[in-house]
Amino acid sequence: MDPEKSTNGPPMGWTDGKSPMDQPAPPPYNPYQGYSQPVPGYQPPPQDFGQPPQYGTAGYGQQPYPMGQPYPTGQPYLAGQMYPPQPNTVTVQPTVFVAQPLANPVKDYLGFSIFTMMCCCLPLGIAALIYSISAREANHVGNRMLAEQSSRTARTLNHVGLGIGIGAFILMVVYAAVMASMF
Repeated sequence: MDPEKSTNGPPMGWTDGKSPMDQPAPPPYNPYQGYSQPVPGYQPPPQDFGQPPQYGTAGYGQQPYPMGQPYPTGQPYLAGQMYPPQPNTVTVQPTVFVAQPLANPVKDYLGFSIFTMMCCCLPLGIAALIYSISAREANHVGNRMLAEQSSRTARTLNHVGLGIGIGAFILMVVYAAVMASMF
């Protein structure tokens, strides 16, 4: 079988690269880019780096620090500068505004919302629960106007959800009675 005339191979003149589309070809891959290529006959360094220096001893050309002595003050460091004196520390605390909860909190209907969500109408119960929590948070913050508005919305959603739940229950009972009387 001749690979030049293979039926499942690429057509003649086709190359493995992408079409240039007016762009120069990228440079070839060089794994040693930015580094010198290894010299022939180069041996890798041994993996045994020796024992690490013990604590309290001089390591890497440093002089050991005498144990039990206080750190010297007033000696130069790095570029010949002196250690800066330590000023008295002043702690600044952020301002915290504490809002007083309402003396007479608005009713939040949280229990009614949970009952509506679990027993009557799930979507309206979830919405009522969200407004109930909003009313409770507004009570804790001290925002009476938002608490009253959220409370009214939660109560309305709870009443509508309860009505839908009771109506659906009555319809199911009537349907079951009609179906039972047919047989």
